[in-house]
Amino acid sequence: MSFGIALSGLHAAQTDLNVTANNIANSATTGFKQSRSEFAELFAVSPVGVSSVQFGNGAKVAAVAQQFTQGNINTTNNSLDLAISGQGFFILSDSGAHVYSRAGAFQVDRAGYVVNSQQQRLQVYPPAGADGANTSTLTDLRLVTSENPPAATTLVETIFNVPAAAEIPVSATFDPADETSYNFARSFTIYDSLGSAHTASMHFVKTASNEWDMHVSVDGNPLGSQHLVYSAGGRLLQPANGLAAMPAYDAAAGLATGAAPIELTFDLSGATQYGDAFSMPSVRQDGYTTGRLIGIDVDAAGVVLARFTNGRSTMLGQVAIANFANPQGLQQLGNTNWAETAASGQALAGQAGTSGFGLIQSGALEASNVDITAQLVNMITAQRNFQANAQMIQTADQVTQTIINIR
Repeated sequence: MSFGIALSGLHAAQTDLNVTANNIANSATTGFKQSRSEFAELFAVSPVGVSSVQFGNGAKVAAVAQQFTQGNINTTNNSLDLAISGQGFFILSDSGAHVYSRAGAFQVDRAGYVVNSQQQRLQVYPPAGADGANTSTLTDLRLVTSENPPAATTLVETIFNVPAAAEIPVSATFDPADETSYNFARSFTIYDSLGSAHTASMHFVKTASNEWDMHVSVDGNPLGSQHLVYSAGGRLLQPANGLAAMPAYDAAAGLATGAAPIELTFDLSGATQYGDAFSMPSVRQDGYTTGRLIGIDVDAAGVVLARFTNGRSTMLGQVAIANFANPQGLQQLGNTNWAETAASGQALAGQAGTSGFGLIQSGALEASNVDITAQLVNMITAQRNFQANAQMIQTADQVTQTIINIR
């Protein structure tokens, strides 16, 4: 009997050493979660009752339990390296089947999909317009390879000050080529529907006390004008709402790119007439040219944004995170992947930062949660357990030999 008891102890100690060795071997594995051996005693019970003289029947490893504690977050220089701070797992598509991981070292394959080293595709909620992401479905994250489309300028917001002390120009007829026919001029860039840039110019001509004309031209072609009237306090009175709509800049007006006519409206609500100096500290227009992809940003909520050279950003999706009622019930698949089981419960997908889900950090990876010092102590303990059980077998052997040698 003592041989069997000691042998069960040897097996349990050997399993503990195997678990410890695996933990130490994966101490540098991104997203790895250490395990621990949980022991239970073996006890012989008769079907007809329990004897008054009882002793144990050895030990067994009841479970090898995974420990899903947080690993350290290490920063990297790759924006597609993602780490989860808190609860949850990345959802990956492995040829259509979902697997789960804490390892967020992602890259882009030749088709533009975001994948890990096993070519499993990262799952996201697809964009849903201005409402954010569509959380009712999952899709593969794919980085756009096409250019960001342009947008024509429709609104120009400008803040300027014309000096009240300015003189009426010498030339009574406005001519942009004649500097004596206007007081001040400024130029800026606007865009048509094809993304082509055009130079718009504003010429200011004082016509009377507290009154000015603003002449607008595009690419040197006259477009329209707006009469400005100021109060004695320097505030803009006309146009009353501060908005000045210009005639369409089309082929007849000089637009030669084949684009749709440019419909310009100027917001002049910030225009003033103070002091004796002209200034235009701000000109903002809402158009932009074609943009090429220059980078990817992922925020703490997992929203993936593509940045383009035209200053625009486009949402590509929101990284989905899964959580489980019992993460220790997940089945290990290798490559720091897990699969859902009946013991783990069904995967509950959600968004980072919401209840029950951690935050996502871009440009970072979660390190293994293995504590090397603790594992070395466990190794020494398991080694002593193994040696003690081996000594028990040796002692039982000596006892057996003694009995055999009785004459």
